[in-house]
Amino acid sequence: MDKYIRFDWAAKRMLRDKANFGVLEGLMTVLLDEEVKIVEILEGESNQNDADDKFNRVDIKAKNSKDEIILVEVQQTRELYYLHRIIYGVAKAITEHINLGEKYNEVKKIYSINIIYFDLGKGADYLYHGQNQLIGVHTHDQLQINTRDKDSIKVVAPKDIFPEYYIIRVNEFNKIARTPLEEWLEYLKTGVIRDDTTAPGLSEAKEKLRYLQMSDEDRRAYDRHIENVMIQNDILETKMIEGLEQGRAEGRAEGRAEGRAEGRAEGRAEGRAEGRAEGRAEGRAEGRAEGRAEVAKKLLALGTDIHLVCQATGMSEDEVRNL
Repeated sequence: MDKYIRFDWAAKRMLRDKANFGVLEGLMTVLLDEEVKIVEILEGESNQNDADDKFNRVDIKAKNSKDEIILVEVQQTRELYYLHRIIYGVAKAITEHINLGEKYNEVKKIYSINIIYFDLGKGADYLYHGQNQLIGVHTHDQLQINTRDKDSIKVVAPKDIFPEYYIIRVNEFNKIARTPLEEWLEYLKTGVIRDDTTAPGLSEAKEKLRYLQMSDEDRRAYDRHIENVMIQNDILETKMIEGLEQGRAEGRAEGRAEGRAEGRAEGRAEGRAEGRAEGRAEGRAEGRAEGRAEVAKKLLALGTDIHLVCQATGMSEDEVRNL
């Protein structure tokens, strides 16, 4: 079976060439569920070839099936604060590609496609899609906006303008590929492309991204890239494990402190409760003793024999005589 170049390397080094646009077009077509054609790869921070470049982002100007111009951003950056990086990338893509002084209707819709090869959050799926929407707090309807375009009024929804986000969690894909999207995920994770694939873009990838077609220099650089990816993943995993261990240690310390505080509080509460109970018992005992003494005094005042007084009150002769 042929060995193919990983997509993260190809997107940074090879797929910006017009001859290779078909690969990226295939991925976008599968994700957006409509035919997408690349117009050009936009220049930006992602297109630096410096080996120390920490960004790995490709900005694409494309047309969708309705012949509308869209901007697509493909990100693969390995960062701990990845959601912040997504927002930053989208904002930068918007502002970089509108000229100063242009009207805001020149702002193009952004599709942020994020292909990640490391663990990001908790979730059972390998593909997540989301977008900002403006929903009525009380009515639950979606806000529609009236706008003027070419001397006519048309209604647009925020979803027609606001960015859409796709997060592809490559490591979470563990299925047998049956659909074009799953075939793409299989390639993204394993580098395997089926001989009989009909998924958009993968047939082109089979022809363009063969490992053995690379020059010796490119192959060595690619192998170093794969080693760096493994090292980065190990570092991120180590940081996550260290974070978990620190969290557990802090949790144990907080638990002990809370346990001691709760123990002291419970001890005080139990002490108060026991004190009240003992006080009530002692009070009742003292009350009964005082009551018996009063009865004994009255019986003695009536001339009752001391032995009868003792039998009636349960007091001893000495207690009765001391009254």
